[in-house]
Amino acid sequence: MPWNWRIGPASRPVSDETYVAQAFAPEGVGLRPFSVAHVEQPWRGPRTAGDLTIRWTRRSRALAADSWGGLEVPLAEELEAYEVEILDGATVKRVLSTATISAVYASAQQTADWGSPLAPGDSLTVRIFQLSALVGRGAPKTVTLTF
Repeated sequence: MPWNWRIGPASRPVSDETYVAQAFAPEGVGLRPFSVAHVEQPWRGPRTAGDLTIRWTRRSRALAADSWGGLEVPLAEELEAYEVEILDGATVKRVLSTATISAVYASAQQTADWGSPLAPGDSLTVRIFQLSALVGRGAPKTVTLTF
């Protein structure tokens, strides 16, 4: 929604001719979640052979997040939610949704996307977004993972 601003010297009334009118449409960037950090290389865990778990560290705009205490930062959003895009170049092959700081890229999903599960020597590019109830997707974090 655009805002109409009048800018001029504080010593004069807003109706003065020295004031300039300017329309401004805020984009909500100040509310957009930061990109995640410290994306870890996937590991093959005991869930199902071939599944890949992609983990990251949440970042926060909350004032309490600016601490050297090493604790997990507080959640500044209504709900914790993320989307992980599996990329093939610029093409999005799949979107994984999760409510935790990790996502599982299942062996069956890998086979559907690539013809077979990813193996040692393969690489995978992912783009991770934290979601906000107010502004949608936050700033993306794009990384290429290797196995």
